[in-house]
Amino acid sequence: MKREFLESLGLEKETIDKIMAEHGKSVEAHKTKVDELKANLDDMKKQLEQRDNDLKQLKKQAEGNEELQTKLAELEKRYKDEKAAYEAKIKETQLNSAIKLAINGKVHDADLVASLLDKNAIELDENGNIKKGLDEQLKTLQETKSFLFVPEDSNQPKITGIKPAEGSPSAGNEPEDPFLAGFNSI
Repeated sequence: MKREFLESLGLEKETIDKIMAEHGKSVEAHKTKVDELKANLDDMKKQLEQRDNDLKQLKKQAEGNEELQTKLAELEKRYKDEKAAYEAKIKETQLNSAIKLAINGKVHDADLVASLLDKNAIELDENGNIKKGLDEQLKTLQETKSFLFVPEDSNQPKITGIKPAEGSPSAGNEPEDPFLAGFNSI
C-alpha cells in the first residue's frame, strides 16, 4: 500500500499514518513468517546433507556384505523420495507465500484468488520472489472475475462537509436533572 494512494483519497495525515502503521504490522508478520520458513528450510537442508554423508560412509563400511548393501540401497531410495517430496513441499510453500504477498491488498480474499491461479505457470527467482507468470493471470482474472479485486478507481467522490459546531455545556438554561425539574415546577 502506498502513502500517495491514501493521500489521493483525501485522507488526513494522521489517518494515513495509522493506516500505514497497521499495514506495516501485517507486512512485518508475513516477512517474519517467511524468514522462519527460510530458517527451517536451511536447517532441513543441513540435516539432509548430513544424512547423505552418513549413508555414503555406511556404504563404504558395508562393502562385501550384500544384505547390508541392499538395505542401504533401499534406505537411499527412500531418502531420495522423501527429499524430493520435501523439496516439492518447500517449493509449494514458497510459491504460496510469494503469491499471497504479491496480491495482498489488491484482492478481497487472497486465499480464493490464489486457488484460482495456475501455479505451474508462475516462476520464482532464487530469492523466492515472483519472476513471471502472475501478472498475466491476475489480468485475466480481473477481466473475468473483477468482483474479487479491490477497485483501483481514484474517481471516487470525495466526501466533504461542514464541521459541526462545537457544543457548549448548558449555561443554566436546562435543569441538571429533568426528574427534579418536574417536581420543582409544581
